Amino acid sequence: MRELPKENETYRHFKGNNYMILTLAKHSETGEDMVVYKALYGDGQVYVRPLAMFMEPVDRVKYPEATQQYRFEKVEAKIDPEVEAFLDAPTAIDRIRILNKIRPRLTDEMIDIMAIALDLEIGKGDIESRYADMLNCLNAIARFETNRLR
Repeated sequence: MRELPKENETYRHFKGNNYMILTLAKHSETGEDMVVYKALYGDGQVYVRPLAMFMEPVDRVKYPEATQQYRFEKVEAKIDPEVEAFLDAPTAIDRIRILNKIRPRLTDEMIDIMAIALDLEIGKGDIESRYADMLNCLNAIARFETNRLR
């Protein structure tokens, strides 16, 4: 028996896109177990699907070219330690420092991970434009994190 998906795990759909598990839920009317998950691409759309369907094998008759055994398979995430530090940073100022530190080796995937974790929408484009967008968002957040009452 396959292990059930857990919150924050990443799964790859057999068609190639990655999704992050948000939670497991129950259908309010039928009691059916459901998986709630978020796209790790595009606008980060949130989906819900019956757990049984999420865990089922790929239909080989309908999709003979599929390379995965199951509809969704767990991806063992290898997150860059600096990206992990960014995600764990307590303030926007700390995140800005880390972002500037990793700027020379920043990738689209790193920006996507950071943006989704902070619920930011960073558009497509070259790395420098996306970096600038992320930096602008973090600067705006930092302005609201300051202690306004002295």
